[in-house]
Amino acid sequence: MPKYVYDFIEGDRSRADLLGGKGANLAEMTRLGLPVPPGFTVSTDACRVYLATGSPPAGLFDEVNAHLREVEARLGRWLGDPHDPLLLAVRSGGRYSMPGMMETILDIGLNDATVEGLAARLGDERFAWDSYRRLIQMFGRTVYGIPAEEFEHALESVRATAGAAGPSAGQLRDLVETYKKIFSRQVGHDFPQAPHEQLFVAIRSVFESWNSDRARIYRRRERIPDDLGTAVNVMAMVFGNLGPDSGTGVAFTRDPATGAPGVYGDYLADAQGEDVVAGIRNTIPLPELERLDPVSFRRLMEIMATLERHYRDLCDIEFTIERGKLWMLQTRVGKRTAAAAFVIAAQLVDEGLITLDEALHRVTGAQLAQLMFPAFDTTDAPAPLAVGVGASPGAAVGRVVLDSAAAVAADGPVILVRPETNPDDLPGMIAAAGVLTSRGGKTSHAAVVARGMGRTCVCGADALRIDPERGEFTVGDRVVRAGEVISIDGTTGQVWAGELPVQPSPVARYLDGELAPQADPLVTAVHRLLGHADAVRRLGVRANADTPADAGRARRLGATGIGLCRTEHMFLGPRRELVERLILADGPEQVGAALDALLPLQREDFTGILAAMDGLPVTIRLIDPPLHEFLPPLAELTARVAGAQARGEDPGRDGVLLAAVRRMHEANPMLGLRGVRLGLVVPGLFAMQVRAVAEAAAQRVRDGGDPRPEIMVPLVGDVKELAAVRVEAERVLAGVPGAPPIPIGTMIEVPRAALTAGEIAAEAHFFSFGTNDLTQTTWAFSRDDVEGSFFADYLERGIFPVSPFESIDTRGVGRLIRLAVAEGRATRPELTIGVCGEHGGDPDSVAFFAAVGLDYVSCSPYRVPIARLAAGRAAVHPATGTSDSR
Repeated sequence: MPKYVYDFIEGDRSRADLLGGKGANLAEMTRLGLPVPPGFTVSTDACRVYLATGSPPAGLFDEVNAHLREVEARLGRWLGDPHDPLLLAVRSGGRYSMPGMMETILDIGLNDATVEGLAARLGDERFAWDSYRRLIQMFGRTVYGIPAEEFEHALESVRATAGAAGPSAGQLRDLVETYKKIFSRQVGHDFPQAPHEQLFVAIRSVFESWNSDRARIYRRRERIPDDLGTAVNVMAMVFGNLGPDSGTGVAFTRDPATGAPGVYGDYLADAQGEDVVAGIRNTIPLPELERLDPVSFRRLMEIMATLERHYRDLCDIEFTIERGKLWMLQTRVGKRTAAAAFVIAAQLVDEGLITLDEALHRVTGAQLAQLMFPAFDTTDAPAPLAVGVGASPGAAVGRVVLDSAAAVAADGPVILVRPETNPDDLPGMIAAAGVLTSRGGKTSHAAVVARGMGRTCVCGADALRIDPERGEFTVGDRVVRAGEVISIDGTTGQVWAGELPVQPSPVARYLDGELAPQADPLVTAVHRLLGHADAVRRLGVRANADTPADAGRARRLGATGIGLCRTEHMFLGPRRELVERLILADGPEQVGAALDALLPLQREDFTGILAAMDGLPVTIRLIDPPLHEFLPPLAELTARVAGAQARGEDPGRDGVLLAAVRRMHEANPMLGLRGVRLGLVVPGLFAMQVRAVAEAAAQRVRDGGDPRPEIMVPLVGDVKELAAVRVEAERVLAGVPGAPPIPIGTMIEVPRAALTAGEIAAEAHFFSFGTNDLTQTTWAFSRDDVEGSFFADYLERGIFPVSPFESIDTRGVGRLIRLAVAEGRATRPELTIGVCGEHGGDPDSVAFFAAVGLDYVSCSPYRVPIARLAAGRAAVHPATGTSDSR
């Protein structure tokens, strides 16, 4: 029979697909001889069977019982023993870390009999009854969905009558009876007294939590596949809430916010494990543990050093101290901010733990993009309203919202303000620009999730008194109501009323040439890893730029050319009138006059761009959109003409324009008279643009420059279209003295061009994939129409893992690209091939383009550093180019 359950000693970290990340790491720590409570893992295979059939695999619970007996024999305690009961913790653990998204149930095994035995064994009746009420509360909420407030109201009522020391054993005993009544009323049967039933139901509940709403939302955001399933870790309970010599904490081997070495984490004395990450009590800094329990602190430091050397990375560790005995409950490679990712990667290279290639693989383009976001300029800032713990760096400004639903529904940036967050707040955290809590620390739910998502977060601002029912929070006598604007700094933990001005981040200033690489440790790390990416990448990175200013900025940011210069942008503003003259021209003479007026303006544009990119290729796309886009909208003209006629006036030029717009109206302009079709139908239009390019290049040569223009013909679907344009273009180029050789290529942006790429390559010096239009025409989507209508539903249903306009659809559009690359190079082996759609700046798409053999990607100037990094990562960790981007 298949094996579904593994003792911790049977696994290791290489088996995370089977044992989940948590189970694999528990196994690894066990093999290292670290103090891990005995336990076992129910595999992801079992979860997948359960999710597919609705039932556990045959024989699963027999396996569970067999492994449970081994744990019992090792400890000399048995589940359900009324005199000395073994209690269990049941925790989820998927392949990828999903903090707080799935379920945990502690104290499995307590019932009306074993609670007395636990009290007797530990000599602490109050503790035993508190543990029992925790089990009923967790079990009811997690397994049966009983609203948490049902239990919380009862608990608050008891706390209100208790003294400063908290509820007594008798009060907790009574509270358990209240909880049992709540459970029976909500569920329809009594709380289960059989410990093995509790265990089996808890395992099933963890399986089911894989498909909870919050887990699905988190996976969709993080691009984690839905079919992986979760493992379940069953471990003997150890207790941190047995008095002042006990406690629980979370430790990081380096600061997950900045990457700085040192002792980082949170500790709570006399607390159970979930109390720290829940953020319901403010913790003390981990270094304080040295004063409280120096022996445990020294042992913890030894273990942290062992784990960091073993994993060769920042480790996130959960631990419990039970009456002076240290236990390790979990470790994983820790989530970190974008800044910490770069700094730590560079540090580990210096320490000889990893290579530069591996360091490059550990940072991402998305993280680099975060580092380019602005930061607050606090030069003239007022005194902060409050100060908390800077848990996830960044500068966030927005209107205050006090619950997750309001954040999701908000129009514009908001700051989600909560006493603490819990997993149900995930949609609001995704929607918000930043998160502010009055409780919790750097390891609370809010902090961990915000860091993983790149959200700005300030935790533990305990001066805040938050009142969701009144729709406000107060700091002293200052009242801040929902809807008012606040600013939060996730680095310093400062909170201000109102909107603070922002300034470019140090990384953005470095990339733009304003700061030296040695400006600070973060800038130094970015410089080092980005430099290594440039050294190893095979894929070139160009920019999409239409003006000399954009071209200059792109060059400063590391672009090695322009992959797309859109000439239609040069016809806007005051020049629009010249295009109107072209459209309204009556006969060849008027057409020629309009083109003659446009020629020197185009030449001036190209001269400036070629100067800014001297010595580098500049791919100039001939005009692409339909000409009516340069005229006023039909509705606007109709209204103006109707108004003039109603007043008895001659509509004049508006009437002529309206007739032209009606004459040129198309039901679907994207599929109409545009691109190469426009150049073939409107005589002289493309020729004028080609002449402007050639004359600009000739002028640059005379001025001592090194211009390298390339002419790109848009929207070609058949080789005859390109051949016709090329004949005319080469005739024009031959007539411009002093012009350098200018290659002529085409955009591949309709499926037919991709499918006939071998024929088209015979007439093209280069290809450039216009992946925006290729995606639209392959999917039969109009981007402007569909993204605001049904895309959200498609993402929710899992039809898209991510929008195909955000990251390349490798199975559909990507297959066309692979085919066109192969057939184009079969015809012309030296064919240069790039991509100039927006996908050229998406890190996942860049990896795909590298895998299928493109020569370069082109993207907006500000995404050039991101593409450079992604191209380097693709070189040291190549993708297959055959699967979806995740």
